[in-house]
Parts: sequence; C-alpha cells; structure tokens
Amino acid sequence: MQKIFLLVLVLLSGQVVAQTLSTKNKKAIELYTEADNFRVRGQFSQAINLLNEAITRDKNFEEAYYRLATIYKAQEQYESATATFEKGLSLTRSDARKRMYLYELAGVNLWQGKYEGCKNYTTEFLKLEKTDRKKIELVKVWQLQAEYALTHTTIYDYIITPLSDSVNIFPMQYFPTITADGMQLIFTARYGGGRNDNEDLVVSRKQSNGSWGPPVSLSANINTVQREGASTISADGRHLIFTVCGTSGCDLYESRKTGNEWSRPKNMGPNINSTGWDAQPSLSADGRELYFVSERPGGFGGYDIWYSQLTDKGWSKAINLGPEINTPQDEISPYIHVNNRELYMVSNGLPGYGGYDIYKVQKSESGWSLPVNLGKPLNDHHDQYSFIVSALGTQGYYSREESRNRSRLYRIVIPEAWVTPYKGNTVTGVITNKATQQPLQAQVELFNLSEKKSVSKIFSDSVTGQYLMVLPGGAEYALYVDKVGYLFNSEHFNYTAGAVQPVQKNVMLEPVQANAAIVLNNIFFDVDKYDLRPESLTELEKVADFLAKNEGLKVEISGHTDDTGTEAYNLKLSENRAKSVADFLFSKQIEKNRVQIRGYGSKKPLFPNLDEAGRQQNRRIEFKIVGWAGSKK
Repeated sequence: MQKIFLLVLVLLSGQVVAQTLSTKNKKAIELYTEADNFRVRGQFSQAINLLNEAITRDKNFEEAYYRLATIYKAQEQYESATATFEKGLSLTRSDARKRMYLYELAGVNLWQGKYEGCKNYTTEFLKLEKTDRKKIELVKVWQLQAEYALTHTTIYDYIITPLSDSVNIFPMQYFPTITADGMQLIFTARYGGGRNDNEDLVVSRKQSNGSWGPPVSLSANINTVQREGASTISADGRHLIFTVCGTSGCDLYESRKTGNEWSRPKNMGPNINSTGWDAQPSLSADGRELYFVSERPGGFGGYDIWYSQLTDKGWSKAINLGPEINTPQDEISPYIHVNNRELYMVSNGLPGYGGYDIYKVQKSESGWSLPVNLGKPLNDHHDQYSFIVSALGTQGYYSREESRNRSRLYRIVIPEAWVTPYKGNTVTGVITNKATQQPLQAQVELFNLSEKKSVSKIFSDSVTGQYLMVLPGGAEYALYVDKVGYLFNSEHFNYTAGAVQPVQKNVMLEPVQANAAIVLNNIFFDVDKYDLRPESLTELEKVADFLAKNEGLKVEISGHTDDTGTEAYNLKLSENRAKSVADFLFSKQIEKNRVQIRGYGSKKPLFPNLDEAGRQQNRRIEFKIVGWAGSKK
C-alpha cells in the first residue's frame, strides 16, 4: 500500500514555488522545465532523460538532482534514488533543502534495509526539523524501525514458497482467506496491473492429492461489473463478507450460502460502512465478530482496525480497537484466528523492519496485548500484506508484491516458535430427522464447560443439513444441537490436552414423541459418587429449559452403571445419580409429577463391558419421554 501512493507523491513532491534555482544555465533550466511537463503526466522515462541532460549542462544543478531522485523513488529504483539524493544533499547549503533531502534519504534507506543509513539520516533530520509535526512523527517511526531491525536479527525457520502456477494464474492475486477445514481458499483476482482494473473473488478447492485446484469464480451473484475485493468467510464456508468498490468508494457487503447457492449481496449498512473507505474484513469462526479497516473519522491515524459484533438486532455500531492496536500510521489486513484469541494484523507504525510488517496480538478478558512482530524472514524491509493462519497454526498464506503489476500467493510453514498454543479443529457432519432421514436446519451451539459460557453458535444448512463447528483446544466442551419439536442432542469433547484430529459427527434428532430418548453426555460424577460436578451445570440448564418449553411433557431420568461391583450397589448408585439430576430440575420449578426417577444399575448396557471404553459409555444418565399430562397422555 505504501508503494501505491508513491506515484501520487512524486507528482506532488519537489515542486518549486517562487524559488530561485541554483543554476544560471538557461539551457539546463529549459530542460528542467520541460522534464517537469513529462513528470506530471507520469511519462517518467522522458523526464529522466531530460533531467540527466540538464545535469550534464550543470553538474551542480541541485534541484535537478532532487527531482530526478523523486522519480527514481516512485519507480522503486531505490539505489539510484539514494545516490541521486546524496549528490543533491552535498550541493545544498539551505537547512530547508537539507530537511527535504534527509527526509527522503531516511525513507529510501529504510526501504532497502539499510538500517544504519536510515538511523543516521533520521537523527540528522530530527535535529533540523522542528515545525512539521506530521513528518517528525513519521521519521520517529522510521528511526524506531531502524533501531528495532538493528537489534532484532534472529532468523526464524519460516519456509515460504509460492503456490503453483495453476493457482497464481492472474496478473495479481491477493487477500486470501480460508475455511476452517482448510478445503477452500478464496482470494481476490485482479485481471490487470492497474488500480482500477476489474477485481473478482475466486475460489480454489483442495484436491484429493493435497494440491490446490485451479481457481474459478466464486459466484455469478457475487462477481459483478464492480470491483469485488478483500473478503472473509465463516468457518463453515456459508457466510461471506467482502469489499465492493465503485465510483462512490468502498463498502462492505455480505452474502449467505444455502445449498450451493450464494445469495444476492447486501450492503452491511451504516453501523459498518461510513462515508469513508471501508474494506479488508475478517470474520470470527462463528460469524459473530467482525474486524475491518476504515479511514473514517474518530481513528488514530490513516487506516485503523475497527470492530463490530452481531447481536439479535444485527451488527452493532463499529468501534475503534483503540491505541493498543492502532497507531498514527496505518493498520490493515486484520485476521482473527479460528481460536478467536489471536488477531494477526499488518502495520507500518510499529517497531519492525520497515514498510508494512505482520504482527500478532492476544485477546483476553482484560483486553488486547501489545502487538508482537513475527520476525524475519517473514518480515523484511519490503511490504507484507494479508496474512492468514490455518486452524492448527502450522501453516499460513499471504500475498507478496513482486512488481507494481505482479503479485502472487505464498504458502508459509510457520516455525514452532510462532505456532499458536490455542489450536483449533473442526467437527463436521449432517443433521437429519431420525424418523424420516431428511436434512434439518438446526442450531449448533458450543459451550465451554469450565467457564459455563457459550463459545460459538451456528445453524446447519437448510438444504443439506451440513454443519461445521470449530473446536478450540485447551478446554472441555459440550456441543448441543437444537430444533423446536425435537429432542436436543448432546456431545462431549475433552480438548484440555490441546487439539485432536477433525471429528465427523452426523446427528439424528428425534421428534418429540413417546419413548424418544437421549443420553445426557455432559452430566458428570466422581467415581462412586452421586454429587453433580460443577461442569454438569450447562447440561442441567439445557434439560430444565427444554422441559419449561414443553409444558406437560413427562420424562424419565434414568441412571446406568457398568458391571463393576455388586448389582445391589450399582442399582443404588444409579438411582441416586438420577435423583441428583431430578432434584436440580425441581429446583428450577419443574413439577415433580412430570419426572420419574429410575436406577437400572448395569442391566441396560449400550456396549459390552469388555474394556474401559465400553464401561465408560455404559456409565450414563438417560432422558426419555414417557408421555404427556392431560389429554395427550
């Protein structure tokens, strides 16, 4: 992005207003003036030739050196720009002109990774410049970056390779995003090198051999004659938010996928979009938190990262992430990891290696940590953009500009030092009606049992019944599948030791009818005890809520054990455990005549009691509908 503005800067820089030139050579002045006519039209080759000719007429023509150097800089010919700026600086005696040269030399040295040179020029500039606050603040950032680079020289073992030419088929491709299962890579394709060339969203799907397939248009409903840019997708691949740029600027739009069809995009409205530039969204795995970039008023610099949350009334009014994240310079390309604990971002206003670097910040209950630079060689004196990380944290993707008209997507193997400790994985499957086998749209909700709070909430596809939920590591989780008119389904995942392999779990929901039954997989007791453990509370509340919503329903709460111990002991233990559950329900104002308590001991095993796995499955609490009160009995 820094380089995007260089062309504009060169058209504005170096203009001489009511200035007496340092040369008296009329031909040199004539060539200098003619060169400027080419320069302002962007015809740089002609301007360079004329300025060089002017310098041959007067080798001490200081202003010609400055103007020539600014053109070299705009063309990213930084070595030539440096040498030319240095020559011009040696010729000037004016402090005002020296400040101009020192400012430019600090920048071009930083962009070449010449950190000692940058540090020296920033020091000299700050001695002379006392009034231009904007330049002073920027040069202080450059100085900080040069000092950081000189003291942070560790080279990490990142492995960075371009994706195949079957993926990088466009002149420019950037802003990748990936589904949580790692099977779809969506990115922006630009069909030319110009800023106003058409952009579309395309998708590459992972093949059976692990390679990425050729990209195709994401959808005719998504791609239009306007420019569709940076996007983000929910973990299940069914909620897309993306940037649309037209004649009036850039706004964020959203679309939802039902079956295989994307809906017509809708503008996200004034709580998200402003009259300024709004782009580069990142959606949390559950689709309920949105991070994006905006230049609207109320920020801390040029581009800032903003945040909104999905509520029952829609997206909340966006707020700035604050000075812990945003600087007086630019923060762009946010990416919230599927673990919802780590935000990756790009900034040119923080300690780093020059230009835009990639950083990571941690989210906690108390707020955001300070951004941490991800180190070399991922970051260097060039600009880095649009960094994303896989669910397991071991791989990343980003785009790299290789010239003004060429960029490619790269795959990154992340070194162990930077792999997230908060790994995530997925549970996927299809939700169906147990009686008819037809797909169902149902709510899927994930609870952290120790914290007793909802972590994520999604809905299965209304056409296919498919769902995908991210399971973060580091805790025990209950997964509930709910739909009105059906018994809820309860699953348990113990990820306290970290992430495990992806889980495939098809769920059949039983209609609310006599003899429909479920195992309450998240009711826990200590060995030989019948006191409910605290992590059982989520499931108990779920049962109480179900009974409150289904008035008149009569149920049996039954306890079951394995075959260890005497049958008399097992019967008593199983009955006491069922009674503990019933007592909780009674405490929630569930009428006692609606709940029957039974202890079956080891009489009704689900699996043979041949090993610990089978015995564990047999130690359970079941919930069964036995009838209705009144006329429905």
